[in-house]
Amino acid sequence: MALTAMDVKQAKGSEKPEKKTDGGGLYLYVQPNGSKYWRLDYRFEGKRKTLAIGVYPDVSLADARAARDAAKKLLTTGEDPSSSQTKKAKKQIRLIESENSFQALSREFHELKSPMWSAGHAKQWLVNMERYAYPVLGELLISEIEPMPILKVLKVLEGEGKFETRDRLGQSIGAVFKYAIATGRTRFNPAAEIRTALAARPRELNFACINPDELPTFLNAITQYESKERTSVVAMAALRLLMLTATRTSEVRFARWEDFDLAKALWVIPEDQQGRKGKQGRRKAHTVPLSKQALRILKNLQAITGNGDQVFPNRNDPTRVISENTVLKIIEGIGYKGRMTGHGFRSLARSILGEMGHRREVLEAMLSHSIENPTEAAYVRTTYLKERQSIMQIWADHLVDEEGKYGQSKHVVTTLPGHHDSNPKKKVA
Repeated sequence: MALTAMDVKQAKGSEKPEKKTDGGGLYLYVQPNGSKYWRLDYRFEGKRKTLAIGVYPDVSLADARAARDAAKKLLTTGEDPSSSQTKKAKKQIRLIESENSFQALSREFHELKSPMWSAGHAKQWLVNMERYAYPVLGELLISEIEPMPILKVLKVLEGEGKFETRDRLGQSIGAVFKYAIATGRTRFNPAAEIRTALAARPRELNFACINPDELPTFLNAITQYESKERTSVVAMAALRLLMLTATRTSEVRFARWEDFDLAKALWVIPEDQQGRKGKQGRRKAHTVPLSKQALRILKNLQAITGNGDQVFPNRNDPTRVISENTVLKIIEGIGYKGRMTGHGFRSLARSILGEMGHRREVLEAMLSHSIENPTEAAYVRTTYLKERQSIMQIWADHLVDEEGKYGQSKHVVTTLPGHHDSNPKKKVA
């Protein structure tokens, strides 16, 4: 049934692009955001082709029909209407459609968000888009993109073993679609369910860790890196808290403000925290004493993220937490790739504090390790909280001097008689 002028005027966008046919191959292509494009499907030399006639309301229904009739007339003479379309019309259509392309929307999003990002992150975000996403997605209309082209982009990175880049780019692409939905350019986020079709990242069985005598140099490198503002305040705070508390990376990432009692200097990591899995199922709840240095970090961070639930929210989606590679990225950025990991701070704390002479059972409790010996476990009825409070402050003082500078500590690691750990470099889980 042919369209009427009122049909065209009242046509509204739905969840996905919709065709409203007029006859003779002519149809109105309505985008989810309400944009309307005139298109003509025809066959030339046995091949199906589409002619872009123009954009409503610049091109009315009567104009579109006239263009259809003119195109049909050209076909009868053996001429392809697409090659005969005027340069002016083609330029107008390309201009209008380019404003709603994935590349245009992603650059618009980048311009909006980059002032809130570190300079390094803003630059890398755009580099990844230009290098991997734009060649496949760049010129496509944001409202016409389906999951498969996005999956294609991410699978290439996966095949090259670039899992970190794959995950970061997937997150960035998803953020662009959320922005497009919020600004009325589309109603569908094809990146939302992509992760179910991606392979899991390979786990490293051994956690790289520097030697204790390398710690001052490492900490100084972190301070220099921070002074150049190469990463966000939130990311750096996550690294600092990880160092000071000797907790697991996942425990820091999924930390919530409700888990902290800053007045009592305690952090209670709940049993049901996401990612808390032990050998026999979930780990037990774990109380972490907070040093003065750790409290300082958290109190400063409250002004930035304290209005939300997450202590370390994701910069693109505050309802999510920072990536598992956030800390690792900083470590790699200072030149310690393959030599140190976020988990390595647990090994360092265990080794250095053991060398200082602190009791093995207290250090194991500090690391939230379960007691392997069932007989020994049956008799342990304490978490050594008082002793651990003292140890956590000693560890923080070893990392940070009186002025709050990392890597400047004058504390000397000494071994007390009878308390030497026979295996200070053993893997810490």
